[in-house]
Amino acid sequence: MADPELPQIYLITPPEIELSRFPEQLARVLDSTEIACVRLALATQDEDRISRAADALREVTHARDVALVIAEHVMLAERLGLDGVHLTDAARSVRKVRKDLGDDAIVGAFCGTSRHDGMNAGEAGADYVSFGPVGSTPLGDGSRAERDLFEWWSLMIELPVVAEGALDIDTIRSLAPVTDFFGIGEEIWRAEDPAAQLATFRAAFG
Repeated sequence: MADPELPQIYLITPPEIELSRFPEQLARVLDSTEIACVRLALATQDEDRISRAADALREVTHARDVALVIAEHVMLAERLGLDGVHLTDAARSVRKVRKDLGDDAIVGAFCGTSRHDGMNAGEAGADYVSFGPVGSTPLGDGSRAERDLFEWWSLMIELPVVAEGALDIDTIRSLAPVTDFFGIGEEIWRAEDPAAQLATFRAAFG
């Protein structure tokens, strides 16, 4: 069992996956350590490719009693029998999506670096909010979700919070006391052995 005091792992798929290989790779990672949730986050907008990926990953995750959510595609979440959706427009569509998918669905909201957006998402019915990127990256506008945002959130707000984006060992060590989940994705999938890389990150939780 996971230590209730330590953050949990929220696994994020790579933006492109090879269906002949990735489900098996995901299964190995899920079998290697306790994972709270998996997010299917493909870059493609091709409905057929997304649907086939979701079907393949749902078999892997649900066999292990791990929730599978999809980034953004609300209608597909329902149609494909997924556990929920991860929204990337902060609080803007949370209320409507909650109404559309019902109380049992997982609805999460990525809120960048904005405490205000996070609070609005929570009030609109999100199950969690995520902030990021938490590490240095040339992508985006260069803004980072700093430790004091997570520290404030963990003191003041009960809604679970996810730290994601450009994670490394030092950032994980720093944020572990003040976040509920780490959203870990390409940081491990780029490695030769994703499960071993995840174990290294996991060891830094505390």
